[in-house]
Amino acid sequence: MIWRCVAGPADEGIEVRGSERTSAPWRVGVLFSQSGFMAVIEETQLRGTLTAIDEINAAGGINGRPIEPVIYDPGSEARAFGRYAKKLMIEDGVTTMFGCYTSSSRRAVLPVVERLNGLLWYPTLYEGFEFSPNVIYTGAAPNQNSVELCRLLMEMYGRRFFFIGSDYVYPRESNRIMRELVANSGGEVVGERYVRLAADRSEFQPLLREVKAAKPDVIFSTVVGDSTIFLYQTYHDMGFDPKVMPIASLTTTEAEIQAMGYDVGEGHITAAPYFQGIGGERNSSFIQLYKKRYGEDQSTNMCLEAAYFQVHVFAKTLAETNSLDTEVLRNTVMGSEYDAPQGNISVNPVCGHTDLWTRIGKANRQGQFDLVYESPTRVNADPYLIGYARNLAFV
Repeated sequence: MIWRCVAGPADEGIEVRGSERTSAPWRVGVLFSQSGFMAVIEETQLRGTLTAIDEINAAGGINGRPIEPVIYDPGSEARAFGRYAKKLMIEDGVTTMFGCYTSSSRRAVLPVVERLNGLLWYPTLYEGFEFSPNVIYTGAAPNQNSVELCRLLMEMYGRRFFFIGSDYVYPRESNRIMRELVANSGGEVVGERYVRLAADRSEFQPLLREVKAAKPDVIFSTVVGDSTIFLYQTYHDMGFDPKVMPIASLTTTEAEIQAMGYDVGEGHITAAPYFQGIGGERNSSFIQLYKKRYGEDQSTNMCLEAAYFQVHVFAKTLAETNSLDTEVLRNTVMGSEYDAPQGNISVNPVCGHTDLWTRIGKANRQGQFDLVYESPTRVNADPYLIGYARNLAFV
């Protein structure tokens, strides 16, 4: 039996207690949106988290004690993430939490875990240029996705880029980095526009007419959530051809492709550490486990996979420390390796980010991604792009 506390943005949460146990469970917080415009991707991260927890508990837990997730639904509201993080630590007595997709939500949680000395495990790609002793970053940093994506797009499609992003921290910072990569490679950004986080289809029609007039070779999208679906559907309805001018993204996963329609997503490009179709025995067993729980029609994705493997990295560390003390956990997890579905990964002790694989895929008619690039080995996390020679062009 797993005890859970589940609440929405307006709820205070109700703790469900089972019978007395001789060994108290390890309580951890879980913060992913199950409602609102970000639920399309964050709900898969919740599923990845719970899949790992249930897998660990079924094997006997950690040192004979089960993991108990205390779950809240922030409802796609950045400030709600901060409120629930505070509630987890002060009222629920939780010091370790898994959660957040957007950088706005992460930044809402950051001052809470830093002030109260908690530990956030963050399973989402982000813009980099951040370090906190209270965060373990398990999603891709810019050197693990943007650098190779820029190189490939220029080689395959051309040097003229049009940026479209959701209007918050991550898209603006990610576009700043991509603009520098493009410029240093002799390319040109011919347009840059932002839409509301909860933008609907009507907002993309005039924007894509502007794109058509600018005649770029590539659209680089940092649009997130349901708005991703509307962007691609509007692109498709207006008759654009991904063979000529694809949408390239760091954020569009199998989850968004399924929601928008496989025919709509076909031909577009995503850079990610993980795709469902990469192969391998470890990935195959992961997919089978996930589909058994959530249905054969459900796909895994990079954000789900990171949410899954970070729980296992945590569990491996907890088994060694037998303590939820933040400093003990953090010090012990540094340098830790794990055989994740994407391949062997490692928590980088220099920066608290994770050494991951770099892959680039093109969406096919089955809603999966065909690989067009794969790094020969995992790529060391470099969130500040220290190792990137800004004065050298790619081509």
